[in-house]
Amino acid sequence: MAFKLVISEGENSHQLEVEATESKKLIGLKIGDNFDASLVGLKGYTLKITGGSDKNGFPMKKDVEGPRRIKSLLSGGVGFNPKRDGQRRRKTVRGNTISDDIVQINAIVDQKGEKNIDELLKSEK
Repeated sequence: MAFKLVISEGENSHQLEVEATESKKLIGLKIGDNFDASLVGLKGYTLKITGGSDKNGFPMKKDVEGPRRIKSLLSGGVGFNPKRDGQRRRKTVRGNTISDDIVQINAIVDQKGEKNIDELLKSEK
């Protein structure tokens, strides 16, 4: 299954499709893990996974272990924004591990390469 990879670099963000062959290498990584971005065409870059969402739109949460989906009582943070103090709600969230059910991965640039990301993405097309 192909992923949509959203890379944030300061105030700029870049979105690219990861082919099925390269996406197999990302399965099993967790939120907070670093990976070499050369497998998605960004030579010299290292990316850090910050989150994502699954095929039904449920967000990944860092403190839920594994690739499972659970209903959790949330008082704020990822997956729920309370409108008043003390408000809690039971919401469905996805675990912190990338699996076949994940369709979007959010990442930030941890280490820059020699070229700019825009240049690398334009030369790829």
